[in-house]
Amino acid sequence: MTAHRAAVEQIRESYTALPDGASPRLAKPTTNLFRFREPGKTAKLTARDLDKVIQVDPESRTAEVQGMTTYERLVDATLPAGLMPYVVPQLKTITLGGAVTGLGIESSSFRHGLPHESVEEMEILTGDGRVVVARDDNEHSDLFHAFPNSYGTLGYALRLRIKLLPVKPYVRLTHIPFSDAAKCMLAMQEICDSGHYEGEKVDFVDGTFFEPGEMYITVGQFADRAPYASDYTGMRIYYQSIRTRTRDWLTVRDYLWRWDTDWFWCSRAFGVQQPLVRSLMPRRYLRSDVYRKLVGLDQRYGVTARVDRWRGNPVQESVIQDVEVPVERGADFLEFFHGKVGMTPVWMCPLKATGEWPLYPLEPGKLYVNFGFWGMVALPRGQADGYHNRLIENSVHDLGGHKSLYSTSFYPREEFWRLYNGDAYWPVKRAYDPGARLLDLYEKCVRGR
Repeated sequence: MTAHRAAVEQIRESYTALPDGASPRLAKPTTNLFRFREPGKTAKLTARDLDKVIQVDPESRTAEVQGMTTYERLVDATLPAGLMPYVVPQLKTITLGGAVTGLGIESSSFRHGLPHESVEEMEILTGDGRVVVARDDNEHSDLFHAFPNSYGTLGYALRLRIKLLPVKPYVRLTHIPFSDAAKCMLAMQEICDSGHYEGEKVDFVDGTFFEPGEMYITVGQFADRAPYASDYTGMRIYYQSIRTRTRDWLTVRDYLWRWDTDWFWCSRAFGVQQPLVRSLMPRRYLRSDVYRKLVGLDQRYGVTARVDRWRGNPVQESVIQDVEVPVERGADFLEFFHGKVGMTPVWMCPLKATGEWPLYPLEPGKLYVNFGFWGMVALPRGQADGYHNRLIENSVHDLGGHKSLYSTSFYPREEFWRLYNGDAYWPVKRAYDPGARLLDLYEKCVRGR
């Protein structure tokens, strides 16, 4: 904590010393955002000394963690104590502070909600330069509740105290096939509402849509022992195994990071799912942050766009989104998405919010399905960038859902503030950033400043 206090004082002083008119921006070695901003007048705040696990307490099942700590580092600190965060987002370099001020999700979310719902306390550097401790029951409870989905527009998380869950060494997986989306959604709801499958408690639930006649629900259950443990960090690819195996076993750590090695399935865009390429690729490079850096370089230099023009290919639109749709409308969304966008596979992850969070208003206790899809889609002739993304935004909200803001958004201003609860946002914004030192949520997440 002594080192943490020194790091807090350092970032507070550097924030105060920033030149007038410059928008602060955290300088981090990795990012999982897909809002590529135009160069502008920004001032970088270093976060290099705010990336540690301060303490894991097995007795209280809590951890004190600095805000820029990656989940990879956090899990490595908690698993030796037989514990894990309630929700571990699927990519290793997502930071705890990023998952709380943005949104994270994983296969335990059907029971435990989103990452911010297991946070007990947050120490936050606010827009007006103060360092405050926010809890549900103190004078900063308004900030505590508005911080999730604020994306750094109210302040930066410096330290968080989170609750932890006990784990077992292995996870037993069962992949359940479906040929009908409506039946798949109904089965997902039954499993999540009961918390059981075939009479046994379920710890994890997610699913994968490969095509209209082929989709799977994957049920995970903690186990003390396993007849074997599969390895998907080398030549074998996890998502491909879903189609060929009914039962599988992973160590708990490999289960938590099962999607990271191939960035779900997005590594295929870089050729590393080809056996020859994969055999030559060092394992340390088979991870999501490496692929994200490649995407960033491509975005900066326009390599893919130039190759497409040279080959005469249609202009491509980036469709990288996660959306939440009520489970009873999940089949409707899949039908729309397959017909209008056509990207496969699609990740399906059920969740229930355990409380009310004003900037991302999901109905507490109601089952939603997160649909995740990430890739490029050819634009129809005559259509501008944002065509598919706007179709998705309209469909999601017509179906009673919500869209995460980590990627591009195309909402008109009035619609955005209606959907993301501007009435709750602005009083907190004025209280903790009265000088508008930080961008507001619309300027940052839609206008991409």
